[in-house]
Amino acid sequence: MPSRPQQHPLKTTLSQRLKGAKRIAILGIGSDLRQDDVAGMLVAQSLEKFYRKRRSSPKLKSFLGATAPENLTGEIRDFKPDHIILVDTIDIKEKPGTILLLMADELGGGVSFSTHKLPAEVLVDYFVKSIGSKVMIIGIQPKSLDFGKSPSKVVISAAKEVSQSIKDALRTI
Repeated sequence: MPSRPQQHPLKTTLSQRLKGAKRIAILGIGSDLRQDDVAGMLVAQSLEKFYRKRRSSPKLKSFLGATAPENLTGEIRDFKPDHIILVDTIDIKEKPGTILLLMADELGGGVSFSTHKLPAEVLVDYFVKSIGSKVMIIGIQPKSLDFGKSPSKVVISAAKEVSQSIKDALRTI
């Protein structure tokens, strides 16, 4: 099992890893039917509003992948991002609301993304090989994935923190 990446403030780490970015795709993954599984979608929706107002570089575009993010691979490829950030619920057996930032090569070994059709590793591998993008994954530990319930306050708060950290990082690069 690979060692867990050292935790740094999210904004600082994002600023470092996005240095030199020209085009950034945000791919929100999740289901609004399964309580905290909506976390990735909340982040993508928040950033969708932000990028529409943003006129300067780097260009940012949000994609709402829901439970079938593989359906957007063509649109993302056409956008030609040099960086892609996938945001999803991730089970790392930590306290609900915990945020983990991984690079593509840090996937595997005890990291389990929520219940979607295509394994995260396959999607990431596609983006790296077909587009040549640097891929990051931001995972948020869910409190619950119960069907038909509203997202927990702790996961809503974590999604807001991720959105704000991405916005702040973009202002520094």
